Amino acid sequence: MDKLNRFGRMMQEFMVRRVRAISDANRETILDMRSKKAALDYQDHLRKGLRKTFGRKPAKTPLKSRITGSIERDDYSIEKVIFESRPNLPVTGNLYLPHGVEGPAPAVLGVCGHSVNGKASEAYQSFSQGLARHGYVVFIFDPLSQGERMQYPDGEGGSVIGPCTREHNWLGRQQVLLGEFFGSWRAWDGVQALEYLRERPEVDPNQIGLTGNSGGGTMTTMLLAATGAWFGETPFSMAAPSCYITTWRCNTENELPADAEQQPPHALDYGMEMGDLLMLHAPRPLILLGQEKDYFDARGLEDTYERLKHFWGLFGAEDDLQLFIGPRAHGYPRENREAMYEFFGRYSGLKSSGEPELTIEDDETLYCTESGQVDELDPATVCDFIRESSRELAEKRGRVAGDDLIKAVTKLLNLPRRPEDPPHFRILRPLSDRDWPKPGAVYLLETDEEWNAQAVVYRLEEDAWASRPRPGEGAATLWMPHHSSDDDLREDALCKELGRGRDAFFTCDYRGIGESIPNTCTHRSFEGLYGSDYFYASYGLMLNESYTGWRVHDILRTLDFMADYGYDEVHLVGRGWGSIPAAFAALLDDRVVRVTLRHAPIAFSEIAENEMQTWPLSAMVPEVLRYFDLPDVYRALEKKQLSLVQPRSAEFKAMQKKTAKARLEAAGLSDKLLE
Repeated sequence: MDKLNRFGRMMQEFMVRRVRAISDANRETILDMRSKKAALDYQDHLRKGLRKTFGRKPAKTPLKSRITGSIERDDYSIEKVIFESRPNLPVTGNLYLPHGVEGPAPAVLGVCGHSVNGKASEAYQSFSQGLARHGYVVFIFDPLSQGERMQYPDGEGGSVIGPCTREHNWLGRQQVLLGEFFGSWRAWDGVQALEYLRERPEVDPNQIGLTGNSGGGTMTTMLLAATGAWFGETPFSMAAPSCYITTWRCNTENELPADAEQQPPHALDYGMEMGDLLMLHAPRPLILLGQEKDYFDARGLEDTYERLKHFWGLFGAEDDLQLFIGPRAHGYPRENREAMYEFFGRYSGLKSSGEPELTIEDDETLYCTESGQVDELDPATVCDFIRESSRELAEKRGRVAGDDLIKAVTKLLNLPRRPEDPPHFRILRPLSDRDWPKPGAVYLLETDEEWNAQAVVYRLEEDAWASRPRPGEGAATLWMPHHSSDDDLREDALCKELGRGRDAFFTCDYRGIGESIPNTCTHRSFEGLYGSDYFYASYGLMLNESYTGWRVHDILRTLDFMADYGYDEVHLVGRGWGSIPAAFAALLDDRVVRVTLRHAPIAFSEIAENEMQTWPLSAMVPEVLRYFDLPDVYRALEKKQLSLVQPRSAEFKAMQKKTAKARLEAAGLSDKLLE
């Protein structure tokens, strides 16, 4: 049977409206600045916002650096370096040293793009060699989950979940629960790599440039933003981000999902556009590099350049900001590398025009470890740090209850303003031949009138009903589906049983689910690691909101709609993905008198501490484990006859009843909650 999906563009247009409004206001703010003082004040404003994005500066720990080998070439040597960016978290890197360097020389920190082989990728070897042949000391290191640094190693040089960006997004969604940003971890690797470079006697610490392409363009940008926030100013003398900079407006309009480290939390809420991440580097030299055929929209790059050109001009440094757009697709080809060499040469004093002949090494030649993976060193992984942090937070917060719990939930969900009047709704044509327990009427509720978001509500009736809901008294059931009310009404045994009951029966496709599952990003991408559900959830983080919060709001507005017709004693049922917003709505609304959660997780901490978790980013409540956990919510719902039916594990797998009882006991919950 065909899926019901009449509102598949709703989330896209909702998000475009949100981001456009912020982008337009940002542009006006920047272009209206008329003095250096205004620019300096704006930098102070950005530092405050970026400290929220990147969090507290990590503690400085010993690098414990060592050289594991060296390669001699005609004009330079390559040293193989391992250092620790955090305790027992090794970083592998290659240091390119030009022959004949006398005294401190200009240097460049290279940050890799999203290549599985990291520093050994041809594009990144190329710019490292090119710079070294021009006389720069170059240090390029493997990012987390790339090259020699797999965080989910399979013991054979690969990753059990897939390398590179798959690991990034996998780790990133767990860190959301702790209030951490994966981009901060990436940036701190860069800070420690810079520290290593500065310690080298061959390097002039006052002349260190920064460049990277794609994911390395991202990290060039994030390093400038993070160091500006953590240290008050950027430590780099010049910078060249390639094939990342555009605008978030373009990425949103073009339905382009991005990686966990590319979606800085709070940024949109603070009124930033992508170019703001570069502004703490002003007025130091900066060149923006892009490609005409790139999926990072060149129109957004030109828009950002216009904003930054004006900003640099307020310091009298407009000539120190440049733009180069090459003719090719996404990448760091020779034209862009040569534009970077020439730009850096203007400020380093080194002759840097053109690109010398290059020799690309085999991956194995550049290995810093014997096997090509740091897991031979028995290191800590990011997962280990997440697990430890989750347990520390649990011990610190203890149990949370009463008003403290309500305040914490209300704060973290950051719900939209809720009007006093019930939502306006449209009556859609009745659906036939859907094999539901009873015929159904269909209503489209306008749950967010400001930004035009809706929920689709079905009301089952014994007889055909194509008008407003039949008034009732008190008791009703409201079902929150896993992925689709229509699917659950036809296929889920509990949903069908309740739908046949005597109480009035409603279901709600909250936003992004069922009839509004997005048909955006790529075809049938909804549940993918970079799918449409992830896409809008990631923008929610940047807005300092969450998909969960939006969905809770939709449920509360549905309860307003039901109460307007007399149904104010509600049995609220949530299944799978719907169980989490249902639990929060039940906690916040006294009209809910009974709660059943089917296929719900037992605790967010289980998800944070399990490497193989598969619950989506849209189910993660930012920072939740700093304040409370789901067992706190469940304890509060016991007075509403809470039942947990067949709870699901962190991997979203069914549990045997014995296992479920043990996990409930570990979470401090009674096994009597199990139905």
